[in-house]
Amino acid sequence: MAEEMMMERTVALSAATPEDVGLSTAGLDRIDAALSGLIDAGELAGAVTLVARHGCMVRKSAMGLKDLATGERLKTDTLFRIYSMTKPVTAVAMMMLHEEGRWRPTDPIGKFLPGFDEMRVLAGPDEEGKPVFEPAVHAPMLGALMTHTAGFSYGFDPTDSLTPFYRAADIWRASSLAEFAARVSGLPLAYQPGTRWLYSVSMDIQGAIVEALTGMSLPRFMHERIFAPLSMTDTAFHVPPEKRERLATLYRMSETGGLKVMEGSILPLHSAPPALASGGGGLISTAADYARFAQMLLNGGVLGGARLLTPQSVALMTANHLSEDLMCGAFGVGHQAIRPSFGYGYNGAVFTDPDLVGVPVGKGTYQWDGAAGTWFWIDPANDLLFVGMIQRMDPKSPPLQTMTQRLMAQAIAWEQRPE
Repeated sequence: MAEEMMMERTVALSAATPEDVGLSTAGLDRIDAALSGLIDAGELAGAVTLVARHGCMVRKSAMGLKDLATGERLKTDTLFRIYSMTKPVTAVAMMMLHEEGRWRPTDPIGKFLPGFDEMRVLAGPDEEGKPVFEPAVHAPMLGALMTHTAGFSYGFDPTDSLTPFYRAADIWRASSLAEFAARVSGLPLAYQPGTRWLYSVSMDIQGAIVEALTGMSLPRFMHERIFAPLSMTDTAFHVPPEKRERLATLYRMSETGGLKVMEGSILPLHSAPPALASGGGGLISTAADYARFAQMLLNGGVLGGARLLTPQSVALMTANHLSEDLMCGAFGVGHQAIRPSFGYGYNGAVFTDPDLVGVPVGKGTYQWDGAAGTWFWIDPANDLLFVGMIQRMDPKSPPLQTMTQRLMAQAIAWEQRPE
């Protein structure tokens, strides 16, 4: 995203009508109708959405049910597991430390965490099927860590040759982020750093770096430096007992069709700040809270009286950092398919040429989603943001981000603020 596209201001999501900011009420109604249709069809239990433009919140909708068994309806303050929408928040934490001069993209990870200086790359099996390793040409650097190009994996994919190594290391049972990082540092890389893109634990390693640089736990740092200043009162790595009844029930699609309660989850649900806080997927939030975070980015790093980042830092975070060779269509995850004109910034995807991709958003739109179906984007060219929250843990969930982006384009009555 070009720096000049950032709107440096302090607006804090005041209320307005859609027409006040150049949007069509009928157009926003069509977005609600499309989601309601998926709810009626049994594809979703419910959805909460929020739309803001020119710093004004113009639509906040709650449709469907929080719990299918009880019939309790979703509310606009329902809590959702946002999973990988945690990643952009971790990017902001890292960018705050970047502004303080604590790290540079060319710094090796080993400068901040032990064990990452002399890593091996899994080069493939030999004729007997045994793993073959080769030395990394260079140590993975922070710029690669911020873009999923450092060589790490998640260890979830059974077809990934690194998965047995990740399972054997049992990284998610570490007692702290420092131990988590230490376990990961002993694993082989999937490829030579910088040569491929692979969805990975990179943002969890970033969380360990935040703790190493600040001497604070990741939950404390994010609360004190991000959530409290932005008045994100319902966002945390845990759900305290008094808020538990507000948490949306998590579902998946059953083998025979129809939604059923998801037994277990990728990450445990905590009632207090955890020692192993996942910077890649551990946050719980609401649509309204996340919209405040998104508006801060759209404002160029400030919301109300709270400045978290400079416009230059937001521009760096939301710019594409992938080469054309990596934007070849061979990489991606879920609905986020890296391809020509759709690259990756720091902890989120970026449209460099939306027309070529065929998605009607503005150039520089920055977005990501979560494993349970949540999604968001900020569009600085059209000066708008969208946050969507659902509770379906299923890789075959409908492509709601693209669907709502197409409908949102139809709801824009005028593209620029009138004189």
